[in-house]
This record gives sequence, structure tokens and C-alpha cells, in this order.
Amino acid sequence: MIRKIIRAFIGIAGFVLGFTTYLTLMRDYNFLTFGSDIRGFVISIGLGIVLAFVLYKLEPWVVNKTKELVKILDTEMAKYPQTDILLGSIGLIVGLVIAYLISGLISTIVRIPLISGILSLITYIFMGYFGIRISLKSRDDLFNISKLSRLSTSIKEKGSKKEIEKGIPSKILDTSVIIDGRIADICKTGFIEGKLIIPKFVLNELQHIADSSDDLKRVRGRRGLDILNIIQKELDIEVEISEMDFDDIPEVDSKLLKLAQVLNGKVVTNDYNLNKVAQFQGVEVLNINELANAIKPVAIPGEEMVAQVVKEGKEANQGIAYLDDGTMIVVDGGRKHMGETIRVLVTSVLQTPAGRMIFGKPKN
Repeated sequence: MIRKIIRAFIGIAGFVLGFTTYLTLMRDYNFLTFGSDIRGFVISIGLGIVLAFVLYKLEPWVVNKTKELVKILDTEMAKYPQTDILLGSIGLIVGLVIAYLISGLISTIVRIPLISGILSLITYIFMGYFGIRISLKSRDDLFNISKLSRLSTSIKEKGSKKEIEKGIPSKILDTSVIIDGRIADICKTGFIEGKLIIPKFVLNELQHIADSSDDLKRVRGRRGLDILNIIQKELDIEVEISEMDFDDIPEVDSKLLKLAQVLNGKVVTNDYNLNKVAQFQGVEVLNINELANAIKPVAIPGEEMVAQVVKEGKEANQGIAYLDDGTMIVVDGGRKHMGETIRVLVTSVLQTPAGRMIFGKPKN
């Protein structure tokens, strides 16, 4: 209903535009009167009807194109800091005001309308661009003045610290790494620098998991929400909830990668498949599992270790044991030692992105 009302208003506006435009031209240029005022009046009505019909039919196309343009503009503007956009807007307004004053002077000096109009247009474009450039170049000076005036309090020291960290890419958390929980411990150590960003659509997914009828999923979802509360309230790290969403992308993982591209940030995850897709799309990823594998003690062939064989392996006579950190040990000939704690001699180590696997045999 609202859409029809809008189309009707656009049609009326087209009629008024066509009608008044022709009457204006008829008044200014006598050769458009076509012999009489009545005939010119009829032509004005006809032109208004034609323009109204054209605008009425073009309304859906114009509205759709406008929405697409606004969406593209919103995506592009999201790539720049809000301070830059604000300063650029102020510089543009100041530049256009100065151009208005100059164009009035030009129209007074240059009596030829066409030339004065072209010069005024050039002045508006130049002064608008010049105002944006000047305001953006003054950004650093404004920030320096602001920091110098706030050095006395601890809150301002924290603010200047954030300014120093401005060049550090933001870290965007996905659902799996939040539920995993190790990210909170890593943040405590100080190895994560910069701002942590938690997308709203990830929060919604966590909420959905926490409200699941499945007990295991419900526990995992609530654990993820508890981890977020710990990160936000107990840790000395900046956390931001991003309201940015991409309605045209249904999958959460795809939204996450798109958000990382827009914000020029890094995705923190422990999802192996998401890691691979991110690498394909050129998005930087911090994989918690890769970090855990990197800091595990290195097992060297010929080294001895003590482990308990807990189950049978896939191959004949194989037994499976685990280290305290969860690393799997495939013991050749360990099936007969099921349930026993034995000394294992390492024969080889297989390192993969999914984890580390140790092969060994019982030491006689």
C-alpha cells in the first residue's frame, strides 16, 4: 500500500514538473507558444501527463537501483574510520560554503551566463575536494592535541594506548573459538593484541545454541556466553559488539569472512574448514589449534615416553594411547597391552594442520 502511495506521489510530481517546465519555457521563449496561450496550456498538460506516466513506470527500477547504490555506499564507508568520515564531511561543507561565496563573485565579474556557470561548477568541485583533503590531513594534528590535553588521568592514558594500537588489526571471534574457551586464557597472557570484535550474528547463533533442546548443545552455548562475559568484564582488553550484518549472505561463516574483509581484520577460529576457506579468500586467520600444536613439546624419534593404551587401533595389533595434552599415540603392537601403562619408543611424528600424531612401539 505504501509503495503504491509513493508511486502515486512520484507520478504527481512528474506531472507538476512537466506542466510547470513547459509554462516556464513558453513564458521565456515565445517561439514555443505554438500560436496561442490555450494551445500552450494544453501542451503543458499533455507534457505533464507523459512525464507523470514515465516516472510512474520507472519508479520500481529507480528505487531498486537506489537501494543497491546505498548498500554499496554503506559497504564502502564501513571500510573507513568514522572519524575520517566525520572530518571529511565537515571539510566538504566548509569547501562548498566557500565555493558559494566565490561563485557569487564570479557571476558578478563574468557577465556571460554559460562561462560563469562552468566556472562556478569547477569552483564547487575544486573547493569540495580541497576541503576534504585539508580536513583529513589535519586529523593527526587534532588527535595529537587531544592526546596532549588528556595525559594527566588514567582514563586518558588508556585512550592514548588505544591510539597507539590503532594500526593493529582487529580480531574477529567465530562461534567455535568462543565455545572452545581457550581464547580467554590466551587473552589473559597478553598474546592477543588489538581489539576483539564479536559480531552480532555470532551472538545470535550462540543464543540459539544455548536455547537448544539438545542438552549437549545447550551446555556448549551457555559455556560460550560465559566465556564472553569473562572476556568483556574480567580481562583488560577492548571488546566491541559489531552490529554489521549482511542480509544477502545466509551462512554465519561466510558473513564472518565478509566482515573480516570489510574491517581488514583477522578471524580467530579453531574450525579447520573455515581456516581453509579463509585462506582461499585471502582473509588472515589465527587458528587456536595451530597455536596449541606449535607450543606442544616436540617428540623426537628414539625418545621414550610413558602412556596408557586405552583402545585398539585400526590396523592389526595397533593400540591407541594419549598424552596429557590430547596428542594421540599410535602404538604398533600395543593391542596386547590394552589397559596397561607402558613405555613407548617413538618411531616417527606426523604433523598436520589438524594436530600432531605420534607413532611408536612398546619398548622391550
